[in-house]
Amino acid sequence: MTGYVAAVDQGTTSSRCLVFNTETGALVAGAQQEFTQYFPKPGWVEHDANEIFDSVIAVVAQALNEASLTVADVAALGITNQRETTVLWDRETGEPVHRAIVWQDTRTDPLISELAADGGQDRFRDRCGLPLATYFAGPKARWILDNVPGLRQRAEAGRICFGTIDSWLIFRLTGEHLTDVTNASRTMLMNLNTLDWDEELCDAIGVPTAMLPQIRPSSAVYGTARGRFEGLTVAGALGDQQAALFGQGCYDVGDTKNTYGTGSFLLMNTGTDRVDSTAGLLTTVGYQLDGRPPVYALEGSIAITGALVQWLRDNLGIISNAGEVEELAETVEDNGDCYFVPAFSGLYAPHWRSDARGVIAGLTRYVTKGHLARAVLEATAWQTREVAEAMRSDSGVEANDLRVDGGMTANNLLMQIQADVLGIPVIRPRIAETTALGAAYAAGLAVGVFDDVDQLRELWSEDRRWLPQVNRDDDYKQWRKAVEKSKGWLD
Repeated sequence: MTGYVAAVDQGTTSSRCLVFNTETGALVAGAQQEFTQYFPKPGWVEHDANEIFDSVIAVVAQALNEASLTVADVAALGITNQRETTVLWDRETGEPVHRAIVWQDTRTDPLISELAADGGQDRFRDRCGLPLATYFAGPKARWILDNVPGLRQRAEAGRICFGTIDSWLIFRLTGEHLTDVTNASRTMLMNLNTLDWDEELCDAIGVPTAMLPQIRPSSAVYGTARGRFEGLTVAGALGDQQAALFGQGCYDVGDTKNTYGTGSFLLMNTGTDRVDSTAGLLTTVGYQLDGRPPVYALEGSIAITGALVQWLRDNLGIISNAGEVEELAETVEDNGDCYFVPAFSGLYAPHWRSDARGVIAGLTRYVTKGHLARAVLEATAWQTREVAEAMRSDSGVEANDLRVDGGMTANNLLMQIQADVLGIPVIRPRIAETTALGAAYAAGLAVGVFDDVDQLRELWSEDRRWLPQVNRDDDYKQWRKAVEKSKGWLD
């Protein structure tokens, strides 16, 4: 009998539910709903946690209806989520005490500077694998505690719950206060070696341990849903980028995936031994199966990739829709010696230079809008190579290929450029929804629908493969010169 697993993909701007066939891995139904973005002050980004939960309930109902399924037909529900976004709520009433503070929010910058004054940006890296940054969840929780009167006392008494979005959804669905290791590893509060909350980190950052959820494996039974979906087994959670790693079948050391969206996230499986980065990357938990040791990963975040195509469209008006960039770039044979460094909000991995600014280098009267379009696509490939080289430096492992997902992978020219720039095959999977697929796989493993990751390997299949055709090492050197210009633009 055909079986089904479902996944909630709770993202930064919308919530989705997708249902997969357990025999073929095929997507059989899906639903999506956007929700409100709040920007109360410059640099502040907030969500309404109740609205997020309501949107999740709506899309699960829509997806089941589209597939003509009931709760009884679905073996398990997995959750994948926007990482680092932080919710605090009352343990008894379930009501949030403040809007969720989103991962993009920078209001904790003064706290980060205060914490870094004693030991620098890497003060806690040996314990949690992360540099001090506004990105992560622990300092966001501290901000809420400091700014809602009387909240800290309630938190210390165990009356307040802290959670990232996965934990919030699990609590609302099942009543259990849980999180998984991948999301916990993005809080700055979890010890990467013990996979438990670190009391010294919690004390230093100012978050009472009484408010923290229990940390569970990424693939495990968390509980049974109540209310509208009563009886539905919730059995797995991963942060969105780790879910994509899992959904891409990256189960062996050196397996690497890149998700191309507004920005890009490159993750490499480094196995059961954590690899500490000296090259500007993050050390994080990739995933953990129930009863197994954790699998670690190196992660490199790139701020601007797909957003650069949007800039070409919205700010310059060179194209009228994102799909036109490929056609325009194909009107020329090369970049016309033009190189683009899209440091619109500084440079992320491996540089971490917030003072960097965007640069277009090599402009002459020969350069046309076709060359600019090609340079825009190449900027994504060059940035990916930088992160890939940092991963090789840290891990000593050479990736055999790169598995790719995200909206930009529809651009076949970009994928060929990426293969040329990296010098390894680039592979696009048959099922593009790898983030939701990873959460569904984790849930299916937890309830025994799938036997092991070997069975998941069999379900994964490629749609298309691009092989390197030309050597781009000399061009890469030129682009690196442009990167240095972006760093010293005020000098």
